[in-house]
Amino acid sequence: MTLLYIVIATFAGGVLSVLISAALTITVLSRVVRHLVSLSTGALLGTALLDILPEAFESHASAQNLFLTLLAGLLLFFLLEKAELYRHGHHHESDDHHHHHGFDEGQAGRGGWSVLVGDSIHNFTDGVIIAAAFLADTRLGVITSLAIVAHEIPQEVGDYIVLLNAGLSRMRALAYNAISGMAAVLGGVLGYFLVGPWTELFPYLLVIAASSFIYVAVADLIPQLQHRLTLRETLWQLAWLGIGLGLIALATGQARGH
Repeated sequence: MTLLYIVIATFAGGVLSVLISAALTITVLSRVVRHLVSLSTGALLGTALLDILPEAFESHASAQNLFLTLLAGLLLFFLLEKAELYRHGHHHESDDHHHHHGFDEGQAGRGGWSVLVGDSIHNFTDGVIIAAAFLADTRLGVITSLAIVAHEIPQEVGDYIVLLNAGLSRMRALAYNAISGMAAVLGGVLGYFLVGPWTELFPYLLVIAASSFIYVAVADLIPQLQHRLTLRETLWQLAWLGIGLGLIALATGQARGH
């Protein structure tokens, strides 16, 4: 059953993002993405700090070693970003205009293939993280999957728009996005068979997962929210961020209460 849960969870993010992209117009997508970025920021921080890290530190692993793993994970994702493999879709704009998430004309002009390659690597990594979480605890796997899906939807929608700007038709952009999303399923299945026998590594894998969430939220998503906004727009940002945190806190609190 655990393998089935992993496949369903890794499949969900790609399917939801494609369905949302297919159902909405570009104008509506640009508005939705901004709110989803705030929501996913709260969900990622809440999952990492309220659920994954406490779970890891409740194990018999050395606290010092876990903190070293957290530091190493943050540095790892920093280096992956430098290589433009992990955070391909979240970048500094190459022109002097402010774009919504994924609306970089400079990147679009360079073509969409680099976006697809980077996204596939990112999704594969997420699949391994989901597998490790489910192998540690089903409840933790569900919450981790929800946090990843919350992050994947705005990212995939942004990538979809980049592909459109690069000249792909709507159907081809959706199809390529869906194929890229299936890399998460591959990562989840391989993670299940390769990680499963090494249960003593679970606390460290969970900490690496938490470092991924923290890095993406702090180095990527929060800077996207730091534009000069009106008071009303700022309150909406805080509200969506609070919803993301609140959902994870509620799910974690109820699960630990049983």
